[in-house]
Amino acid sequence: MGLRSFLSQCVRTLKLAIKPGKSELWLSIKICFLGIGAVGLIGYIIKMLSTVITTASS
Repeated sequence: MGLRSFLSQCVRTLKLAIKPGKSELWLSIKICFLGIGAVGLIGYIIKMLSTVITTASS
């Protein structure tokens, strides 16, 4: 795939893209924050479990 072909596909994609409405934008932001919060919560739980396991075995 040449550079010219890639650039023409990028231009075509940008022409088809539309600006999201306010409600769609807020929905995307909420979903992103929920995902970040879920990953953080899982990481926190794993960290707490590893702390409990290492202090129990000492």
